[in-house]
Amino acid sequence: MKIAIMGAMVEEVDPFLGDIEHEPLLKFFKKHNEVVYAGNTYHEAKYKDLDIVLAYSKIGKVFSALTASTMLEHFGCDMLLFTGVAGAVSPDLKIGDLIVATELCQHDLDITAFGHPFGYVPEGKVYVKSDNRLLSIAREVANEKEIELKGGVIATGDQFIADNERKEWIAKTFNADAIEMEGASVAVVCDAMEVPFFVLRAISDSADMEATFDFDEFLKESAKVSSSFIMAMLDKISDKWSK
Repeated sequence: MKIAIMGAMVEEVDPFLGDIEHEPLLKFFKKHNEVVYAGNTYHEAKYKDLDIVLAYSKIGKVFSALTASTMLEHFGCDMLLFTGVAGAVSPDLKIGDLIVATELCQHDLDITAFGHPFGYVPEGKVYVKSDNRLLSIAREVANEKEIELKGGVIATGDQFIADNERKEWIAKTFNADAIEMEGASVAVVCDAMEVPFFVLRAISDSADMEATFDFDEFLKESAKVSSSFIMAMLDKISDKWSK
């Protein structure tokens, strides 16, 4: 089985490639190989019986869709795990919390002038559901780590939200719990290609007027938490799924 592990920014995949408690997680991987393709660098490795392809896409829906498509079509990945950070929309989420997307939507997609709801285009859908089996594995990992893993709707758009009015509109319109800039576009690609996917986000800011300050302060630490969680999921996928 070949698994794509993806983030949007270099900071979100640094725990795999760079320093996490002074040791890269890639020390656990074997046969590390770099491949440059379509303007991006992909890291191929082996973990247990799993083939891994790791990359960061760059920020936004276009780059994340391009990278996800490349990982599935060019590298032939059978599954995609997305790790990174997000802003809280729900008041129940605080900085440092982990949230897994049960569904994802695009909050900046608007053709309501033609009578369609926000987030919808013809032959598409407002919400894309995550893979239930991967959600189940994530809950097992959370229970074993004694981590509270929250689930909910993650809204995606090509905007860094640092405005209370916009945040409240997204929460009300999409029943969203968290907001970021890549998840739904990755979900659309995986859904169209019938590839199981999973989106995990660590809350790094509150998507309000303090977001720019909070984001810089908590980004690296949040990325370490979510990447460690993904590694634990790989263990379970190797034990259960790939047999």
